[in-house]
Amino acid sequence: MIRANYHTHTYRCKHAIGTEEDYVKSAIDSGLKILGFSDHAPYKFDIGDLRMNIAELKEYIQIVRELEEKYKNQIQIKCGLEIEYAPKYLDYYKELLEDYKLDYLVLGQHYFTFNNKVYDTYCLDNTDMYVPYAKTIIEAMKTGYFKYIAHPDVIYINDCIWDENCENTANLIINYAKENDVILEFNANGIRKGKRIYEDGERFRYPHIKFWEKVAKTNIRVIINADAHDPAHIWDSYLDYSYEMAKDLGLNLITEIF
Repeated sequence: MIRANYHTHTYRCKHAIGTEEDYVKSAIDSGLKILGFSDHAPYKFDIGDLRMNIAELKEYIQIVRELEEKYKNQIQIKCGLEIEYAPKYLDYYKELLEDYKLDYLVLGQHYFTFNNKVYDTYCLDNTDMYVPYAKTIIEAMKTGYFKYIAHPDVIYINDCIWDENCENTANLIINYAKENDVILEFNANGIRKGKRIYEDGERFRYPHIKFWEKVAKTNIRVIINADAHDPAHIWDSYLDYSYEMAKDLGLNLITEIF
């Protein structure tokens, strides 16, 4: 398999470091053949602060395109964004892909809306909203706007014992992905953050082993990404460990998504 990473952030998202070119140089030094940028998408209205400003979007795309040309003989570069799904953004997704001519959008469901209330995926104290999270992801994938699902199991970051809601959430996402050839991401940044003690034992925040054991029983295509927030993350020991985990599980790994 060639070395590739399609989940790359920059200083623009306000919780990462490094310029676009810093990541390109690191990727080349690390032997990558494909580097995809997917910084957190801006919105035309206020919706959280850990993302680039809308005024930076054109510059971000322009710089990535210039780097694509500058380094074309050394590495293939793709320009994308990581973004959440909500029905009210449908025109914006289309605009990003058609007018801004992005190569791809990544679904990163850091929050979701249910019954007109917004929920933070990272801040749930029970599993009641897990299934609505899964249904939001499925609704997003039905639009056809997203190339893959970033950290589909990130909701298990919450300190909740695996229960029927957890089981149903995993089954909904995995069954839809299986039936519709949706690519799922095995996210190395969860490994990079280390293990912690949960109510039901010690484990990584994500990837959650129970989720991926279910994926392993299918032929779903799985991409391993760095979710880099530092140029040093482009290829590190956590990527190596993620590949070891994925291979031990028997996941159907791919490295090319275009």
